[in-house]
Amino acid sequence: MNERSERSVQKGAPQRPILFVSLPESGLLNPLLVLAGELARRGVPDLWFATDEPRRADVLALADESAVEFASLGEVFSELSAVSWSDEVYREVTQPDRFRAHRAVIHQSYRPDLQAEKYRRLAAVVDKCNPALMVIDCVSSFAVDLALTRGIPFVLSVPFLPSNVLTSHSPFGSSYTPKDFPVPHSGLPYPMGFGQRLANRLFKLRTLALFFNPAMGKVLSEDARLRKELGLPKPSPMTRIDRAEMVLCNSVRELDYPFEMPGKVKLVGAMVPPLPESTRAADDTGVMDWLDAQSSVVYMGFGTITRLTRPQVAALVEVARRLDGRHQVLWRLPAEQQHLLPPADQLPGNLRIESWLPSQLDVLAHPKVGVFFTHGGGNGFHEGVYFGKPLVVRPLWVDCYDQAVRGRDFGISLTLDRPQDLDPDDVVDKLTRVLDDGSFRERAERIGALQRAAGGRTTAADLLLALPALT
Repeated sequence: MNERSERSVQKGAPQRPILFVSLPESGLLNPLLVLAGELARRGVPDLWFATDEPRRADVLALADESAVEFASLGEVFSELSAVSWSDEVYREVTQPDRFRAHRAVIHQSYRPDLQAEKYRRLAAVVDKCNPALMVIDCVSSFAVDLALTRGIPFVLSVPFLPSNVLTSHSPFGSSYTPKDFPVPHSGLPYPMGFGQRLANRLFKLRTLALFFNPAMGKVLSEDARLRKELGLPKPSPMTRIDRAEMVLCNSVRELDYPFEMPGKVKLVGAMVPPLPESTRAADDTGVMDWLDAQSSVVYMGFGTITRLTRPQVAALVEVARRLDGRHQVLWRLPAEQQHLLPPADQLPGNLRIESWLPSQLDVLAHPKVGVFFTHGGGNGFHEGVYFGKPLVVRPLWVDCYDQAVRGRDFGISLTLDRPQDLDPDDVVDKLTRVLDDGSFRERAERIGALQRAAGGRTTAADLLLALPALT
């Protein structure tokens, strides 16, 4: 055991387990994997991680000076997992109308029966490990319910902008942001003009009206029945914030609109593991050596949820073709979507396509990458800026629009005019403007430095271990 690990174990190490809980989606899970991995490197004992069975290997790989015990919550419920939603549901939740997309997400993911089953499975884990503290991703409401019911102190993990969890979706709900602050998922700026304020108000009212629909009434009745059966507290949107010991948010003040932040919200910046994640010798793709040989690279990566159509794939190939001679393009395109590509002999010579990368973070950290073309999800948005890369954003859904509008307003990104169409003229225009105007990179590098100064995983680990529940 090294000297740092000995200090961690001997001074302030918890005497009962820390239990991490997350849904299996990468955007929610990855920051908690990084944090648990940091504690394992410090030799903190009794680390447990509860998530769905397919992420077992990711959790077990965290073992270092101490191990991380995997606690299975069973197989993934397809109804709750965006990566397994049907194409019809995918189209509904990613449609251009932001309120209708927001409504579709609520209808699809508000499943009291499945939440109750996850609650029961997690209860069995808690009975087994008796945690002193739970660290919970902010979407896992079943885990917050369990922590409240059992009286277990908990920390909330937020991979989004802080206002995402501090702003009420209801016009009458309590909120930590001003009354006229943009509601999450609206993609509205701040401050707003008259029409935008009206749209913001209507977004909240329409969200409230959803729950007076007869069909939703049945779901609410089922939720009430199950909550009574399980002895759960009455749900309240801000309970997870009010009752948390601490809220760890993977952002910084400079990436959100200004408002008074609660003291328990700790802004630690992006949760990035030690780099490089992959050695050159282990890089079977040869991507890092390829990057070394280039002068300017556009990196395109649209996360694990995006499903491109054949016309959209063709449009992105055309984008690369138009950039040929000025920029190389690295595109992470999942293997299951590569059948949509034209024949190999019709691809431009400056385009490199990979179905898998040893580390997206290693790519973003590379000095030859000049811009990140992204869907604007919470992790990708913050990670790109962490490494000082300006962005071009094709918002996919919900929070992506909120990140996109802030990136635009803070001068670190541009957003496509017609995200669904992926018009090559629009994409090339936005990429070229961001690459040619050095102010985008200067601002991204400035905010990236602020993120790195916030401390990420090391600050988060220090804050966690200093909580009364662990001392």
